[in-house]
Amino acid sequence: MNKINTATEKFARLIEQQLERVAKMNEDTAFLDCATLPEVRIGTVGGDGIGPAITAQAQRVLEFLLADEVRRGKIKFVEIQGLTIENRVAHNQAIPDDVLAELKTCHAILKGPTTTPQAGDPWPNIESANVAMRKALDLFANVRPVRVPQEGIDWTFFRENTEGAYAVGSQGVEVDEDLAIDFTVTTTEGSKRIIRAAFEYAKQNKKTLVTAVTKANVIKTTDGKFLRCFHEIAGEYPGIHIDEWYIDIMTAKLIDKKRRGHFQVLVMPNLYGDILTDEAAEFQGGVGTAGSANIGKRYAMFEAIHGSAPRMVREGRDIYADPSSMMRAAIMLLNHMGYEAQGARFEKALDICTLTERKHVLTGRSDGATNAAFADYVMETIQKL
Repeated sequence: MNKINTATEKFARLIEQQLERVAKMNEDTAFLDCATLPEVRIGTVGGDGIGPAITAQAQRVLEFLLADEVRRGKIKFVEIQGLTIENRVAHNQAIPDDVLAELKTCHAILKGPTTTPQAGDPWPNIESANVAMRKALDLFANVRPVRVPQEGIDWTFFRENTEGAYAVGSQGVEVDEDLAIDFTVTTTEGSKRIIRAAFEYAKQNKKTLVTAVTKANVIKTTDGKFLRCFHEIAGEYPGIHIDEWYIDIMTAKLIDKKRRGHFQVLVMPNLYGDILTDEAAEFQGGVGTAGSANIGKRYAMFEAIHGSAPRMVREGRDIYADPSSMMRAAIMLLNHMGYEAQGARFEKALDICTLTERKHVLTGRSDGATNAAFADYVMETIQKL
């Protein structure tokens, strides 16, 4: 009975924490408009592993495109240190307090990959910095576009970012040596705001279909709530069609040539979005080429969707790591801040450099270009547009 009481007490504390979060969500309704600010602060966070190398190159292109805005004081770049695995472990925090305080002074953040401890590695079990940042800054919408025109693919994924299986992923209960339990968290407001963001994106970009991805036939309480919220919000957008798929068959249909061109905007809980967008990224060259946006009402963070690749650093290959993912993230940052023209030039140049002209090819090794040379190539291409 003691072990049941201990587990029950821990579960009760989790419920209290989540109820507090729900109350805060319901109070915070206003979105920040960067265009109204006299100065917009862009924080750049290298992270660890290959993160500093590829983030630096994406930052170079951003500074090149925003040079006039920097000169007139509208934009300020702020380099934030301290999100390495070594510093996080030293503080025993997913994000050290001083780093989080700096992050909160910024309006948009360009963040490199960070190492997440896992079983078998030398690091203690601290929470993922990504998950912690999404929760601390309430970055509820993870937006990941995948476009491969020659394959008829034009997808935009809206992944709920602060709930689901990841919400309390480091706070499960080891009841005894035979039983471990984790938790999935779904709230009404958390579901509605990500679903409404997907429909608003569809409306603004003249998309005609929004697809919900769940496993509500089996996970009836939490996924069932998400799906009910989906149908409720859909009623506010009569001009947009809807459909719904289960996550298992959805992973198959993304590779079905007859079906995949059907999908446009997809919205889903946290874990399913993580899995599905990695699969989708393979169509445009793999996770190393894909960026993502993490959007909240007050803050926005933009990052690669891949990991920190520490082995590349150990082998001295970080200077050859592909910065395309961080550059895609930087394009999304520009668009989010209202610099769509600069974002369009950046995206067009990157497509030329990676898909068509390809004068400098990145291989991840010394037989390919360095990421600095590739960034030079992108900026030279921008100048020609």
